[in-house]
Amino acid sequence: MSSSDIFIGETIGTAILILLGGGVCAAVTLKASKARNAGWLAITFGWGFAVLTAVYTSAPLSGAHLNPAVTLALALKKNGIDWSDVPIYWGGQLLGAMIGASLVWVAYYGQFLAHLTDKEIVGTPDVKVKSVEAQEKGAGPVLGIFSTGPEIRVAWQNIATEVIGTVVLVLAVLTQGLNDSGKGLGVLGALITSLVVVSIGLSLGGPTGYAINPARDLGPRIVHALLPLPNKGGSDWSYAWIPVVGPLIGGAIAAGIYNVAFA
Repeated sequence: MSSSDIFIGETIGTAILILLGGGVCAAVTLKASKARNAGWLAITFGWGFAVLTAVYTSAPLSGAHLNPAVTLALALKKNGIDWSDVPIYWGGQLLGAMIGASLVWVAYYGQFLAHLTDKEIVGTPDVKVKSVEAQEKGAGPVLGIFSTGPEIRVAWQNIATEVIGTVVLVLAVLTQGLNDSGKGLGVLGALITSLVVVSIGLSLGGPTGYAINPARDLGPRIVHALLPLPNKGGSDWSYAWIPVVGPLIGGAIAAGIYNVAFA
């Protein structure tokens, strides 16, 4: 596959992934949404179906990595992808994640405004944040639609949770999900991977919200910081390194396990 196919495929696929995954978070969270308070099951299955749709759409172009941790693992895997392709995959994934997050804002524009001007949710709308430092102390009221955050902020546990979840995901991709070339997801692999994502969400998503994908977290967090949302609060940059570093470590560990035990 060409560099342009990789970049376009990853951009389109990751945009769909974040549009549908972030969309279910918006649907469950925002005021005046018909699905508000639908709960964790809706979120986990919504993300699983988002993976399924995104993979089937982009696999013919790029192999549908859609996740820098998967790309890293496939570069480390014996007879995997060329290292020169890694930045192309990562660039498409980050751009796609930002596009998808922006489309969630467009689709739920009215709901965002209703939610973020509700006095019960954000207090008095006329009271503005006094400083950037104050704004960054914690996550704003809609940050969870865009990116993840811990229920209990303990750095070593939060990163361990992301590492463990990503190891499970990437091992499943490497052992069950790859196409005949071994460099991307196959037709059956897309279904397996989407079910694994649902399983991780149900079993391991409680502590951190299961990013298990650096682009999925970083791209939308950047969009949250840039979008003109009233009373949106901080983007929690002090936590942002964990859902990036943790999944990359998990992907590398999974590739090592695969190379030793399966290859």
